[in-house]
Amino acid sequence: MNKILSKQKTELLAPAKDLETGIAAINFGADAVYIGANAFGARHSACNNLEDIKKLVDYAHLFNVKIHITINTILTDNELVEAVDLIKELYNIGVDAIIVQDMGIINYAIKGKLPPIPIHASTQCNNRTLEKVKFLENIGVSRVILARELSKKQIDEICQNTNTEIETFIHGALCVSYSGQCYLSYAIGGRSANRGECAQPCRKKYSLIDENGNFISKNKSLLSLKDFNASKNLNDLVKSGVKSFKIEGRLKDINYVKNVVSFYRKQLDKISLKTSSGDIFTDFEPAVEKSFNRGFTSYFLENREKCFNIISPKNKGYKIGTVKSSGLGWFELNEKYEINPQDGICFIINDEQDGCLVNKFENNKIYLNKKITIPKGTVIYKNNDSKFESILKNSKTVRKIKVKFELKNNILSVTDIDGNKSELEITETENPKNTEKMVENIKKQLQKTGESIFYSEEIKIEESNIPFIPISKINEYRRLILENLKNERIKNYKREIQKPLKYTKYLKNQVNYHENIHNQEAEEFYNNCGCEVLERSLESTNSFGGKELMRTKHCLKYAFDMCKSPKKLFLVDEKGKKYPLNFDCKNCEMIICGR
Repeated sequence: MNKILSKQKTELLAPAKDLETGIAAINFGADAVYIGANAFGARHSACNNLEDIKKLVDYAHLFNVKIHITINTILTDNELVEAVDLIKELYNIGVDAIIVQDMGIINYAIKGKLPPIPIHASTQCNNRTLEKVKFLENIGVSRVILARELSKKQIDEICQNTNTEIETFIHGALCVSYSGQCYLSYAIGGRSANRGECAQPCRKKYSLIDENGNFISKNKSLLSLKDFNASKNLNDLVKSGVKSFKIEGRLKDINYVKNVVSFYRKQLDKISLKTSSGDIFTDFEPAVEKSFNRGFTSYFLENREKCFNIISPKNKGYKIGTVKSSGLGWFELNEKYEINPQDGICFIINDEQDGCLVNKFENNKIYLNKKITIPKGTVIYKNNDSKFESILKNSKTVRKIKVKFELKNNILSVTDIDGNKSELEITETENPKNTEKMVENIKKQLQKTGESIFYSEEIKIEESNIPFIPISKINEYRRLILENLKNERIKNYKREIQKPLKYTKYLKNQVNYHENIHNQEAEEFYNNCGCEVLERSLESTNSFGGKELMRTKHCLKYAFDMCKSPKKLFLVDEKGKKYPLNFDCKNCEMIICGR
């Protein structure tokens, strides 16, 4: 099947940690927003009450923007009942889709115990093969969110051989493990990533040693990856048939969302059409390198690359130059670059990342708030652009719907770009003394759409029997008719409906802890899909010995050019705990094991 269309519609899906950030994501160009409710999301520190979600839904639907809610943790039997009640409430307030990991929710949907809200299979479901995606498609889910580790070729194969919507990540932080398959945080400190409590042990420092205790690397962030940036691959992904392009970052601040959403809105507008409505009027030039990043990688989209940043998991920013000369607390650059007080800079000395703020820039010298001498030739990065952050904070970027006014036979009508229409009868009957001046006044006042979500593209007035209308009355008509049009947009918004789900044969006959079965409904689901459940989730058993705590495409053998080495390797944390490493060289994967 061929899904490649000229200027097809694609969705830009933005993260939001709260109502304010969600509204910003919409204003700055998102076609959809994903956000956590008050429980059961994979980011426990990004929860929102139903009142705020309702406000976000109402605002989003004015622009045909969709709201997706993350319910993507695994649940106990009691939590599952609560989650079902929550889903019903979310449906009632107009939410467009839920993102789920737990097959217990799918089981409830199959039994007809959920409202017909579209269900998206989270990347936490470990969606990294065509076979897995086909399984989820056969069940009937509305969308599958792919694993981040896939190549363009793999994504293309999936898109061309399935009919379900495909969503893929394009920007943001990377989980080093296959999503849904990381148990390291739980094994170390009891905080389960699958339960939304990940302590991010992948950003901690480790040592890599061989079987004889020799250090290959000591006290480095060996599991820390760079941040994802797929901007150069968007055209190929659109051609493959990807429906939704997802930005990671439900814990990121509002300026990050404004900048990154604006950047990808502009990129996607060059090659595809929005799924939402409205024009975005920006007052700045977005630049993703100016927001938090650990350096960028396209990961495995094209060719295998060294996608890690083992020096530091902190914000690296972007390169501005190299040190020409320096002294205690100051330096000069070889290059000319704008530097402002309170800019943050970072640099790497002796394989350690460090940084500080700029106090002042004078006579080509950059004075720091830290008494340090930076060696000549050191590369300097700017990781906080104070001027750019201020621009983002104070941005007046708006999103507005294009409308056309018409005044004919004493009927004022307004029609928006989506075909929604509102009409008002003009009650004035007195003839104007100057028809030409009256027409001019009406057009001038109708043009003033002000703080509304609309802007006027065209105003047609039939002059033959136009009445005299006071300016105050024209303004009143304009406000009323635009308010009516706003209500019409809400009334005409169409939510998608989840088609009935069904059981289908699973890929395996037996399943273990990798399927993250945490409740009776999930176990029943797999049984009804022809599977014998050998073992429930690790969070149920607390048995880690010999188990895979993480499987990752980031291979330390590859990172340290040891692919052909027969040495047994171990990862050692800061407390001295040693984790055996296994290697699946055929698939170029590394496995961290429990013991």
